This record gives sequence, structure tokens and C-alpha cells, in this order.
Amino acid sequence: MSDRQTVTDDAPQEARPAYRQTPTRRALAFLRNTWRKLTSMRTALVLLFLLALAALPGALLPQWDLNAQQTEEYIAENGWWGRLLDRLQFFDVYSSVWFSAIYLLLMVSLVGCLVPRTGDYIRAMRSGPVLTPKNLARLPHHTRAEVDDDPDAVIASVRRRLRGWRVTERTEAGGARTISAERGYLRETGNLVFHFGILGIIVAFAIGAMYSYEGQVIVHADGQEFCNSGIFAYDSFNPGLQVDGTELNPFCVRVDDFEPTYTDAGQPVNYAADIRYQSGEDLASGTWRDYRLEVNAPLRTAGDRVYLLGHGYAPTFTVTWPNGESRTQTIQWRPTDLNTMLSQGATKFDPPGVTDSRTRRENQLAVTGLFAPTAAFHGNILTSSFPDLTEPAVAVDIMRGELGIDAGRSQSIFEIDQSMVDSGRLERVARENLEIGESITLDDGTQISFDGVRRWVSLQVSHDPTQGWMLGFAIAMFVGLGASLSVKRRRFWARVTPLADSTGGGTSDVRRAVVELGGLARTDQAGYGEEFTAISRDLLGRTPQD
Repeated sequence: MSDRQTVTDDAPQEARPAYRQTPTRRALAFLRNTWRKLTSMRTALVLLFLLALAALPGALLPQWDLNAQQTEEYIAENGWWGRLLDRLQFFDVYSSVWFSAIYLLLMVSLVGCLVPRTGDYIRAMRSGPVLTPKNLARLPHHTRAEVDDDPDAVIASVRRRLRGWRVTERTEAGGARTISAERGYLRETGNLVFHFGILGIIVAFAIGAMYSYEGQVIVHADGQEFCNSGIFAYDSFNPGLQVDGTELNPFCVRVDDFEPTYTDAGQPVNYAADIRYQSGEDLASGTWRDYRLEVNAPLRTAGDRVYLLGHGYAPTFTVTWPNGESRTQTIQWRPTDLNTMLSQGATKFDPPGVTDSRTRRENQLAVTGLFAPTAAFHGNILTSSFPDLTEPAVAVDIMRGELGIDAGRSQSIFEIDQSMVDSGRLERVARENLEIGESITLDDGTQISFDGVRRWVSLQVSHDPTQGWMLGFAIAMFVGLGASLSVKRRRFWARVTPLADSTGGGTSDVRRAVVELGGLARTDQAGYGEEFTAISRDLLGRTPQD
């Protein structure tokens, strides 16, 4: 019997422990698979599409932070549908929960996708071209020929022909020498630059939302000034998350004139405001610089941009009380028809010389109604037939009583508090159509005159410290996209095998070689076949089809 023991199939074997799917392992597997799906390029593209789709309501629907009045009107006109959209944050898209969720997921997906791809790209750049395949005949592009030339000369000619390629020379067993060459790395570079550009835009947008601000203000075009000294100077102000309004870039703007241009049909051709501004050292020296502000030509100063948004009219009314005291106010009225600039508003007055607060509240006055820059009457109904200031007129209601401006709550300058009218504390005491120079006399002898009209412009001040970065990332994105679409990734191999040539003296000398060429396109782009044919012709003196 042999000393060796034979283990038969019936011999007992030690049982291997079974793999147990514990809850912890299942949770880890779920998280690992979720992370892999989230950081895939396909998921990033889907999230990018969803982000673009989610931004559509912000462009199609009015937004609270841009135009609160228009948003309120839209909700009121659409009833339950408008209220549902408001609850779903469709009127506050860019700060909504669902938009922010897509935004953050896209950022995480891009970072998780680009970091490993960048590592692979760096490793590929540091390593040389891949080894020459053993069987070049299996490649899509291949040719083979015997040449009467020294192998060293063949290798040198291959190197000269592949100048500009990444080339690595190797020696195989048996004496054959190979050259591996690759070109088109800029394709992957462009791909990475494109996606990093997208990521940069997303990050810059997020930072801009934290440190940017935007404000709107109405300035009369008669030399009135506006200074960017604080939130109180604006009619509306939208700060970033890290902006408290105490450190705004200082500058001042003075609006001297406004000049609209219309066609004969009343269509606007151009809006332009003649302004003067000062910033930086000009504030200390008192120097004003001229600038013509137009709709598509903002003023850029002190790191901010000043845009011309719109314009309107501010009628001037003078109230003369029975005791001879008078007050004059010029308050902007809001356009209700942009085609004809028919405007609506309310100019409010406190009675002078009244110390008793109750008496003063009960005798306040408001001039409300419509203003037409080019008056057109249909009976006693006033409309406007042209948007420019040619024949101004107003149709006013004179309201007397308590305006509610002392109630401790904010009130629109364009309208009166309707609750005061409904409660009977504010009553209409006169109604009249007036042209410039005409007046109304109330029952107590108070006279209200329409003295004239001034133009006003609506300005928007925008500050975004990431604007330059956004432009740079956008340019990088398009450059990378162009490179990834235009550059072709391809590989080329050459194997030179020496052949011994026997001479008459019985000695052998290597003067001939077998040259085998192969090529492979890393992309689906056409054109590499022509390039491979040209390289083969230059090296072998014949085309692969010969």
C-alpha cells in the first residue's frame, strides 16, 4: 500500500460558511448601487435635462421676486389653478425645494462622475500607448509588406511619419521591433473640459445666489438722483443669502432726461435716458460723468450694472386749502396699458396746520384715477391713443377722509386702501376730467389743480461677483464641446521583423524586413481609413489594397 492517501469523492469535506445577507450588508449594497447610478454620466445628463425642464416655469410664469403685482394678478385670474401653482412654488422657481433638489443632485452627480474620470485620464496620459497586438491582421485597418531596407531605417521613417503622435518603441521576443502610436487625446480632454465647465457654471450660480443682489427703483427724469447707499434707497430689493445691504458698492446716478422713440403706429423703437453718474474717486471730488443709458446698453460701474427697465409718467397736482396754504406733489403713476401708456395711480395729501391727529386723518385727500399722455375721449370716458406725451389729460376721483397711511402697515403708492372705502371712512367727493391748467373746487372751497406731468424711468441695479467666472466657464464648456466633437481618437501600430539575406560568401546580412501596419479608430467618426491609407503609402510605397 502506498504511503500516499487518495482522497475520494466520498471523503468528508469541511463545510464552507454560507454568505449571509445581513441587513447591514443589504443597506451597504443599496447605498453602493445608488451611488454608482447617481454618479454615472447617464444620470448626470438626465438631471441636466430635468434642470432645464424645471427652469421653464421661471421663464413662462411671473415670479414673486421679479414682479409681485403681476404674480398676484395671474393667481387671481386663474383661481384654484393659480393657487395650486403658488403652493407648488411655481412662482418662486429658483428657490423652490424641487429645483434646489435637482440642482444639488446634479452637482453631486457631476463631481462623483468627473473625479474618477479625471484620475483615469491622468493615468492614461502618464502611461504610454498600449502594446502592439500579436495579430495585427484582425484590426479594421491592416497591411503587410516586405521591404528592401534596414529595420533601423524603417523604424526611423515610421517615427518621422508619426511626428505629433504619442509614440512608444518596444522590442519583442525574436528580434521584432514595434512602434505603438496614439493620437487624439484632446477628445477626452475636451470632454472633461466641457463637463467641468458645466460644473463650474452650477457652482458659480450657487455662489452668485449667495453674494449677489438686485434692486429696482423709480427715478424722475428731471435731475433726480439715486445713490446705491443702502436698501432704503430702493423701491424693491432682492438680496443674496449673505447680503444684508450694509456694504453695497457706492455710486450715484442722476437722470436728466428720458427720450422714447415711437413709430407712427405707436410701437416703441428705442428708449434712452441721459444720465450722469459718479463712483470711486468721483464721489469724493464731486465729478459727474455723462452716459446714455439704453435698454440693451447698461451702465457698468463700481462692480454693478444699471439697467433701464421701463418708463412712465408722474402727474403734478397742487392742492390749495381754503386758508390759502397749498401743497404740490409729483408722484409716479403705474402704466396699465403699455401700448398706449394709459396709467393709473393715487397722489395723497395731508391737510396742513392740523395738530389734532383725528381731525387730520379725517380730512386727508387722495387724487386717484387715470392719466393719458395723448388723451382721447369717448363721451366722458378717457383713454389714450398714443404712448408719447402730446395731449396729456387725467380723469380723477377726489377722495376725502382717512387714507389709512397712519395705520402702521405698508401701503402702495399707486392706489388707495380699498378697506377704507368699504368701511365708509374714505369717500369720493368729486370726479372730473382735467387737462393741464384746469382745476376742481370742492364743497369746502379746497381747490385741486392739474399742473403738468414729468417722466420717470425704472432702473435696476444688479450685482453678481461671479459674472466673469460664469462667462469663463461657458467659454470653456463650448471650447471643450468643440474639441470633443471634432477631434478623432485613433491608434496606429507598426511591427518590423528583420529578414536575413544570405550573400555569396556564405555570410548573412540583415538588409530586408517585413513591415506590418495596423490601425484602429477609437471613435465612430469616418475618415481614419483615408489617414491610414496615406500613412501606409508613405511608409511602404503602396496602398493597403495593392
